[in-house]
Amino acid sequence: MKVTGFNHVTIRVKSLQKSLAFYQDLLGMTLVHLGRTDAYLSWGEAWVCLIEIQHAKEHDNNRVGIDHIAFSIDEQDFPETVNRLKRENVPMVREPVLRGGGYSVQFLDPDGIVIELFTGNLEKRMRNWK
Repeated sequence: MKVTGFNHVTIRVKSLQKSLAFYQDLLGMTLVHLGRTDAYLSWGEAWVCLIEIQHAKEHDNNRVGIDHIAFSIDEQDFPETVNRLKRENVPMVREPVLRGGGYSVQFLDPDGIVIELFTGNLEKRMRNWK
């Protein structure tokens, strides 16, 4: 089996409209398709699918599953992006910090999913772990 790379992430959301405002308007993802209960957005080489589940249960941080979703961002864009998140009162999980070979910030989407923006890459991260 030859896996060639990461393809996409699908996120269950309570309100497609609220999540689109966050992912498209605030984070700058490009809307590719909008259905009745789903939306597909692109962001660089990654893409995200949002699926509306109106009666979804709350997120439980003590459950096995994904801890957070991280996206790459250029270091030059990092400070202004953090400032915009703060201006928009996006809840912070981890304030901006230099760690693991790059700058990182973690915040919550409208459904409490932890999103990270990171300026580093795996090679830089591994240098810091040796």
